[in-house]
Amino acid sequence: MVLNVPGLIAVIIFYIVILVIGLWAARRTKGETNSENIMLAGRNIGAFVGVFTMTATWVGGGFINGTAEAVYSYGLVNCQAPVGYALSLVIGGVFFARRMREQGYVTMLDPFTRTYGERMGGLLYIPALLAEVFWSGAILAALGSTLTVIVGLSHEVAIVVSACIAVFYTLFGGLYSVAYTDVVQLICIFIGLWLCIPFAMTNEFVENISFNSTEWVKEVDPVFVGVYIDSFLLLIFGGVPWQVFFQRVLSARTVGIAQSLSYAGGLGCIIMSVPSVLIGAIAVNTDWNRTAFVTRDNLNVSEISSRSSDILPLVLQYLTPEWVSFFGLGAVSAAVMSSADSSILSASCMFAKNIYKMAIRKKASEKEIIWVMRIAIVGAGVLAAVMAITVKSIYTLWYLCSDLVYVVLFPQLLCVIYLRASNTYGSLVGYIIGMFFRIAGGEPSLGIDVLMKFPYYSVKNGQLFPFKTLCMLMSFTSIVFVSYLTDFLFKKNILHPRFDIFKCVTNKRPTDVELTKYKAKPEETFVNPSFVNSAEEIRARR
Repeated sequence: MVLNVPGLIAVIIFYIVILVIGLWAARRTKGETNSENIMLAGRNIGAFVGVFTMTATWVGGGFINGTAEAVYSYGLVNCQAPVGYALSLVIGGVFFARRMREQGYVTMLDPFTRTYGERMGGLLYIPALLAEVFWSGAILAALGSTLTVIVGLSHEVAIVVSACIAVFYTLFGGLYSVAYTDVVQLICIFIGLWLCIPFAMTNEFVENISFNSTEWVKEVDPVFVGVYIDSFLLLIFGGVPWQVFFQRVLSARTVGIAQSLSYAGGLGCIIMSVPSVLIGAIAVNTDWNRTAFVTRDNLNVSEISSRSSDILPLVLQYLTPEWVSFFGLGAVSAAVMSSADSSILSASCMFAKNIYKMAIRKKASEKEIIWVMRIAIVGAGVLAAVMAITVKSIYTLWYLCSDLVYVVLFPQLLCVIYLRASNTYGSLVGYIIGMFFRIAGGEPSLGIDVLMKFPYYSVKNGQLFPFKTLCMLMSFTSIVFVSYLTDFLFKKNILHPRFDIFKCVTNKRPTDVELTKYKAKPEETFVNPSFVNSAEEIRARR
């Protein structure tokens, strides 16, 4: 493909804008020695910036490109992600935002490490890390598709360059840079896409989408009703236990703002999905044989189906005037780049705070934690770039993000927040059961063979039973049952305290509420006096 110099210039301009804003925001952390302030922007995110950054939790490259791909390939009815993720933000605001913000946590893993211990927190970091890497990979893959179409760069070069830029300003600015680039990101998406849609809809090769709505709306195949329900529940509840979400919640100035931002973010997801839906519909109703895709570039129209992940940049490139496509594609490129930073930052914050600080080196200084976080940012960026290069479908990558989170992390979060008897034994058993049965169910997109055939399984269509929801419920039930069982056995002295190897029942860690109210000497109140530091830490945060 020939290098498109004007397109390259347009992309460079938008990249520079994002980079400059990210570095400008980074000035607020200059000389900052408190790692928490870098991770959470000093807990000083207000309503205006907060609405943008909360909406950008899900609205990015994977969102806009993946939505257009899903509508084009499967139909509007089967494009569940925008509505599912919007509802996840609302549910997160209703049931989790207040409780997490009131306790003064720094990361989503904090309640796990405080209740279940550092080792269990480390295990729970694995699905959280994979989810953030998958999500970042989806965003970078969308960037690669966009730049390949408009500029002519190779997919791999486009991904690597975009990842390097996002990592660069995140290294210095932390959440401040992420939040302020989110504002520009959403403005770019909104203006860029809506500017292109009138030109694309009125293109001579595009039929009126309202006359042929059945072709792009479609319907749910009765055979796949179980899969449809499973996927929808996965997106709704699997969209809650994410560090990118709770990072915004915990950085809010007040508890009330934290909840309000969640509701506003859900509405923002719906609004921002509209142009992508229209672009997918336009692609379905386009006679591609008459476009420059075939007549000028001598490409086969059959390639459109195989390049469904590129459908948004293809529509902007071939169905709009050149100057409009430059503006739209350049804006999308800059916008989706600024989404990669939040997931990369989230993964690195959890590693620095919950793995390095709490499990590897408990006496690490604040400066040391900051540098560990920066090294982790580079590592997460590399992993995301590799994932973006190796997985072909943006929507598949986007969809897989919530898979492990739904099955493993959601029941864990629900129990650690609402179940007082929840303990490490229940958490570990639930983790193993959820992970095992989910992997046993197979995943064709990742090359994982089916080990366990659930009801209605067929060789042709695979798992038709909502087995992911079943795995989640099995994990949840296991946590509840084993937690109450071990609690009963130890407290009734049926099992000797020496068998409490995790020291979570007979020598149970105090709750955060108990820690904040702690006044007496440690030896008079708790068996383990090391929690005094935790109490002081929580009071300082609040």
